[in-house]
Amino acid sequence: MSVIVFVLSGAFAMCVPFALAALGELVAEKSGVLNLSVEGMMALSAVMGFMVVAGTGSHVLGLGAGMIAGAGLSVIFAALVLLFRANQVAAGLAVGILGMGLSNLLGRSYEGSSVTALAKIRVPVLSEIPVIGPILFVQDIVVYLTVVLVIVIAWFLYHTKPGLRLRVIGENPETAYALGMHPVAVRLACVAFGGMMAGLAGAYASTILTPVWAQNMIAGRGWVAVALVVFGTWRPIRIALGAYLFGAVGLASLSLQSLGVGVPSQVMSASPYLLTIIVLVVISANSLRIRLNAPMALGQNFSPHG
Repeated sequence: MSVIVFVLSGAFAMCVPFALAALGELVAEKSGVLNLSVEGMMALSAVMGFMVVAGTGSHVLGLGAGMIAGAGLSVIFAALVLLFRANQVAAGLAVGILGMGLSNLLGRSYEGSSVTALAKIRVPVLSEIPVIGPILFVQDIVVYLTVVLVIVIAWFLYHTKPGLRLRVIGENPETAYALGMHPVAVRLACVAFGGMMAGLAGAYASTILTPVWAQNMIAGRGWVAVALVVFGTWRPIRIALGAYLFGAVGLASLSLQSLGVGVPSQVMSASPYLLTIIVLVVISANSLRIRLNAPMALGQNFSPHG
């Protein structure tokens, strides 16, 4: 039972980088922009956040620095695809590689360094409830913020007029422009928001989740986040549940290793990514589900001048 509680509780923290980055990518994709540079944004933000926390001791400043770094890299991507109408896949890969290269360069001198992790918050009374208390009510502040963001984004996309306009632009930007909307400006805002979310995810991973700097510490989380958008069929709640599932699988594999289960460590470490492949294969087999949920203009560039 203690192992189960440990996995279910720790999965909330493990899922935060996945969930935050995936939610940011969701908003960008809902506007019609496919951003494949999430991995690079998380990597650059991870090192920027770590550097700031190491220098100032402030996690607030570190998370803020990560968000600024992610937003800055996203603006470069947005300029390529929205102003110069570059291919979204190629531009995303190029910007992602840029982010990972900068991360390795800036983080070289911090290799093996550590910072103080952020303390967890114990909710009075509720945290004392057997089993449920330690799982739900003993978490750090970013975990609770992530839950709030899931609810707010779901409400914004499906229960507000700006959210409806955003989805219209993602379905048909030409029609939206004819109706007086501004697809380029909206897409820019959505991509920048996605970059900020990826930045927050990367900084959380390096300063709170595993507060020891190592090269390539993001380790594919950005790609899993992109896959989670498809896994969750472009729905915030489903994406959050998928992120929790991936977090639980990753933590369970580590727990099994500590218990001496006779499975190679490489297989355990690869389990979240194997799950990603399996899930994508299953979902992709249902092409109707993809067509019904994916934005129709996803990956298509738009110019008001034709």
